[in-house]
Amino acid sequence: MTLMHGALIEYGTALVGPIPNVVIFQFNPESLSRKLEIPPRPTGATQREVTQAGEKTFERITFKAHFSAANMLDEGKTLAQLFGIGPQLAALEKMVRPSSKAAGLVGAALDAIGDALGIGGADDAPAQPIPRENYPRILFIWGPTRILPVTIDSMSISELEYDAVLNPLRAEVDITVSVITVDDCSDDLLAKGALEYSSLAKDAQAIANLANTADSAFELIPL
Repeated sequence: MTLMHGALIEYGTALVGPIPNVVIFQFNPESLSRKLEIPPRPTGATQREVTQAGEKTFERITFKAHFSAANMLDEGKTLAQLFGIGPQLAALEKMVRPSSKAAGLVGAALDAIGDALGIGGADDAPAQPIPRENYPRILFIWGPTRILPVTIDSMSISELEYDAVLNPLRAEVDITVSVITVDDCSDDLLAKGALEYSSLAKDAQAIANLANTADSAFELIPL
């Protein structure tokens, strides 16, 4: 069986032309921590009714991703020789930085041209960068049954080894993501589709669990 790697994919924006920003986990994290947060009861309620309407259960996932340039250096990969694992870390960081550096540089260039041509002055407000999505849209892929739209809540990067010019060669990245909820009015069709697909896959597995519990269930339920 071919080993499937987990991944984070930024969609809705393009890194170069139509190419999205993708980070495939070089080594699959050894474990995931999943926390399902149940919305609190309404104020004044002493218990939750089975049919009580409210907010949806909120899921948060935490894991540690590992990156190393060792194999790539052994294979003579040019990028690894030039930058170590810098490109992978930069791609991850892009997923949590909402401002567009390129747009800011364009604005600064326009200001400089305007000053050179005598258009505008020192009292004029500087050009503002064109904002991209406040929160990049991310898909977290973990196996064929879990494709989830998420936002990255936190990212902690520990660089553990460097080459002679201080490029990182090995790193551990602690990442926490939250599965987003998509309302019916959202135009994010990819997020809607991913959530529906993953929900159906989970429902199918829950039904499949009946095969494991059918015999014991009859013993537990009084007739």
